[in-house]
Amino acid sequence: MINITLPDGSVRQYESGVTSLDIAQSISEGLARNVLAAKVNGAVWDATRAINQDATVQLLTWNDEEGKNTFWHSSAHLLAEALEDLYPDVKFGIGPPVENGFYYDVDLGEHHLSQEDIAKLEQKMLELARQKNVYLRSEVSKADAVDYFTKKGDQYKLDLIKDLEDGSITFYEQGKFVDLCRGPHIPNTGFVKAAKITNIAGAYWRGDEKNKQLTRIYGITFPKQKELTEYLERVEEAKKRDHRKLGKEMELFAFSEKVGMGLPLWLPKGTLLRERLEQFMRKAQMRAGYQPVVTPHIASKELYVTSGHYEKYGADSFQPIKTPNEGEEFLLKPMNCPHHCEIYKTRPRSYKELPVRFAEFGTVYRYEQSGELHGLTRVRGFTQDDAHIFCRPDQVKEEFLKVIDLVLYVFKALGFEDYTAQISLRDPENKAKYIGTDEAWEKAERAIIEASAEKGLSTVTELGEAAFYGPKLDFMVKDALGRKWQLGTIQVDYQLPERFQLEYIGADNQKHRPVMIHRAPFGSLERFVAVLIEHCGGNFPLWLSPEQIAILPISEKYHDYAQQVYDRLQQDDIRGYVDNRDEKIGRKIRDAEVRKVPYMIIVGEKEQENGAVSVRKHGEGDLGAMTVEEFSTFFQGKVAEMLNN
Repeated sequence: MINITLPDGSVRQYESGVTSLDIAQSISEGLARNVLAAKVNGAVWDATRAINQDATVQLLTWNDEEGKNTFWHSSAHLLAEALEDLYPDVKFGIGPPVENGFYYDVDLGEHHLSQEDIAKLEQKMLELARQKNVYLRSEVSKADAVDYFTKKGDQYKLDLIKDLEDGSITFYEQGKFVDLCRGPHIPNTGFVKAAKITNIAGAYWRGDEKNKQLTRIYGITFPKQKELTEYLERVEEAKKRDHRKLGKEMELFAFSEKVGMGLPLWLPKGTLLRERLEQFMRKAQMRAGYQPVVTPHIASKELYVTSGHYEKYGADSFQPIKTPNEGEEFLLKPMNCPHHCEIYKTRPRSYKELPVRFAEFGTVYRYEQSGELHGLTRVRGFTQDDAHIFCRPDQVKEEFLKVIDLVLYVFKALGFEDYTAQISLRDPENKAKYIGTDEAWEKAERAIIEASAEKGLSTVTELGEAAFYGPKLDFMVKDALGRKWQLGTIQVDYQLPERFQLEYIGADNQKHRPVMIHRAPFGSLERFVAVLIEHCGGNFPLWLSPEQIAILPISEKYHDYAQQVYDRLQQDDIRGYVDNRDEKIGRKIRDAEVRKVPYMIIVGEKEQENGAVSVRKHGEGDLGAMTVEEFSTFFQGKVAEMLNN
């Protein structure tokens, strides 16, 4: 008998060789029908794989991230089986799950998939799924694996096998299809009830453009047809909310080939939006005791050699700028932290003045590959709301808690209500990727875990996701369409203070090393604005909107009064414009709605006589008549409500 510990801490006894599916069936038939895989001692396994010793077991369903990944990985095999059925000479590369679905890289020879082919492929996948073929795992020797794929003539699988150790190779078989795969997989193909091929692209084998270009087929599957329908509706909604589309329509930002790929140009309205975000953060930082600093856009290469950034990222950054002086090289600033270390060192520091908090909206530059650039979410030049806190070791947890409070304040003010905090730790199996001592890492990781628990954050822990110099807390935010984005990060760092020989004089009159906390609630302003645009569909929170009001005179006779109203509202820092075009009021209202202006203020004869305005709200309609002062009070109350609640 073996002991199986379940997530609630209960322990059940089973005979050795029990499967996770057996365990699910012993709990309830309903649960067993929904189990896709299981986490056994922290590793994801097939639900049908035998467990031969004491273990902790978590049953995974569609509601678990690992359950979805297993479902989509198995669906990639189902796609491959359908392809082999329709195109017997097809050769296969790799077929992993991705954030939404899966893909398989395949060599179809001279055949190019048409829309008709795609429809047949989807139909064949569902036909095979209905057969409820079991995913069978088998361990094979390297020699047998090579023999199998040599006979099959699949050079891509043979290329993959070369890198595998004998004794670690497994095959998976379902129906008539056999694949080289580590797994895990769902119990059988019958779980797949809906399938859609979402995109066809090209991909070089192993990502090397010297190799043959394969066809990358993206797909997505679901356990219910209804879920596929809802997903496709969200995709259509996402197209409408695409920040590149709305950014152009709302005249927020642009790109120019002459300026360079991945280098955004902020237009006047976008600049207003960006400046509002900066002002919002500056006020919050001043209240929290941060001091503003400014650092140059370039620095000596030696600065980044000292920090360790050049060794880690130098090959992938913009290349050094050489000067006429022999051996003198500068780099475009890839990050702000080394500069802030040098500011800290400008004078001796006492334990009494710590923590010292430096904040900067610093623009940094990183050479992203051209194929990875995407609107504002992936650029080569971006501005971080960067700050670095230098504190005593006994202050780390308290400072970390304060930064969490700041991040949550930002999310609340901007309408991000659904988020998870990801505790990113180093990979214990590959410590060579990181700098610093085990003791420093353990202290830093403990501080993050304790602070997160104290704040009652919903957390997930990811090994291997830490920065090279320290662990971090990344905030994963879900937008209005349920998509997950990483916004905001807090990192504890014992390494840079060591590398830069940072010191403070302690109460014992001896020199000590401070601890450094890196934090950026927005992350990058560019990425944050992109996510915000898509989250709210361009309908920004009132306090942030670049155009908060549109004054719409009914005819030319009321242009002067419209301007008077606008001048009065500007005194209360209410922004917008007067629409003096020779257009009917209905057209002006429609245009203001398209521009997503929060409030439309209509003025005509009656309003002018009474010193009043008629107010409409975007997407809702008439709010009635008010005096200018009443509207200003109403407006400012709405802004205060958003920022202070």
